[in-house]
Amino acid sequence: MYNDKIQDKDFRFEITGEAVTEGYLTINETTGDVFVLKSVDREKYDCFHVIFNVYDTDTNQKIDKELAFDVEVKDINDNPPRFIDFPQTFTVSESQVEGFLGVEVIAQDIDEKNTKNSTFNITVVQQTPLEPNIQAKWIDERTVHLNFTGCFDYEKAKDYKITLEAKDHGTPPLSSTAVISLNVRDTNTHMPEFKKKEFQTEVDEMKLFRDVFRFQVEDKDTPNTDGWRAKFFFISGNEEGIFKVETDPKTNEGIFSIVKEKNYEITTTVQLEIGVENIEPFTKCVNGKLIKQDGKLYRPDSINVTVTMIDDNDPPVFKPPKADVFEKEESEPGRVLFTPKVYDPDSTSFRFELVDDPANWVSVDEKTGELKGTKKMDRESPFVDADNVYKIIIAAIDDGKPPAKSFCNVSIHLRDINDHKPQLVNNSLILCGNKNNKVMIPVQDLDAEPYSGPFSFYFDNEEDEMHWILDPAYGQQGGLLRMTMLPYGKYLVPLVIEDQQNKIGRETVEVVVCDCEEKNTSGRQALAAL
Repeated sequence: MYNDKIQDKDFRFEITGEAVTEGYLTINETTGDVFVLKSVDREKYDCFHVIFNVYDTDTNQKIDKELAFDVEVKDINDNPPRFIDFPQTFTVSESQVEGFLGVEVIAQDIDEKNTKNSTFNITVVQQTPLEPNIQAKWIDERTVHLNFTGCFDYEKAKDYKITLEAKDHGTPPLSSTAVISLNVRDTNTHMPEFKKKEFQTEVDEMKLFRDVFRFQVEDKDTPNTDGWRAKFFFISGNEEGIFKVETDPKTNEGIFSIVKEKNYEITTTVQLEIGVENIEPFTKCVNGKLIKQDGKLYRPDSINVTVTMIDDNDPPVFKPPKADVFEKEESEPGRVLFTPKVYDPDSTSFRFELVDDPANWVSVDEKTGELKGTKKMDRESPFVDADNVYKIIIAAIDDGKPPAKSFCNVSIHLRDINDHKPQLVNNSLILCGNKNNKVMIPVQDLDAEPYSGPFSFYFDNEEDEMHWILDPAYGQQGGLLRMTMLPYGKYLVPLVIEDQQNKIGRETVEVVVCDCEEKNTSGRQALAAL
């Protein structure tokens, strides 16, 4: 260092900064010569900020302004590129399609950026075994993906060793390596095959059977994997879904079952074709190319199954199985109410019988099935439901061995007629003379609308009109109102009650006029007092 303000003065040079503190640089205080004391690692200190000063030794004051500058450390190629992120072990599926292998590798060189010393290549320098061919494909300046061309064959090679080299462009070039272990996972490269190609069996129609018989298959793939597990399917013959094939998860066998009933008019032979494949799609490495199941080179194995459906004695069939008959109550017996239509695919001879006739109102002809009334039917009978329906069951029985039987439910809807007179619900009423002047007269009629209420009320004896008034005289119940003060006692009042269709009922109501105490003496006590 040199300074033009130091003539005729005693002075000293001084240097400061991290380079001095860390022992890399020093200065001769008298001459200003700067010395390097030890080698510098650019990757630790790529630049030093250095400050120079000159001092008057007598006053210890700065002679000149401070001088500062940066000392850059020149890079040399002393660091190889190194792998910082890569899988040491990796598993690939045997059915992997060529292209990206699923492995990403990252390396870096800590020499100066954007120089030959830090620029590097990553390549596959060794691979065991050699097929398929694995390469490194650049993604950015420090990342590559492992790609491959061809296909894997688990039976030929189950594991690979791949050696990668990262090599820079410095002089001389430096490099490092990384080794990746790649394992191949077995997939479905063998089609399952049936051990037996023909199956025959006999079963009864209209019955469900599980596990009628089983299909055994052979598969050379790894057991208990999706490439080994069998999946059965119908190729033809099961369009109605009568049959089903399931896989036994333990034995890998096909379980053949009948899951849907079907009525066959005659003994019938059903021809089925059943195929088998695996849960995992089939692939195979052939001459370095991955082949998929295409229905030409690799078709699923299949078998033929013959099922003889034995025709049982089917029961006669009522058409329809339920019948509705409409009849007016109290009609004269002897009329044909209903004649069933019956079809039997197995027989032309069958008979009829009456199964349920709770009121004994009908009969059935054993040969024709004609249903006739034997008694008048009463809609108000307890055997008739709330919807005015009387229910009967008849059966048809064929001559098979054993005989087969079916049933028909006949509902007779009874239309009401006006066959009941209006009548009092209670013929004895109490009138508390000391409290009320009126009693209500409830009426019932077993007929239905329009043969019942509301009712019209009349006196059947004109003399009663001198003591009583009907109020109301029309409605579901009438009212009896006294006109005068009557002595306590019993009074008989004959009434005429008329329904909507003018059917008349004649009833006599007994009215007890009495003194009712505050404790509300009951009707029986009042009658007893009289």
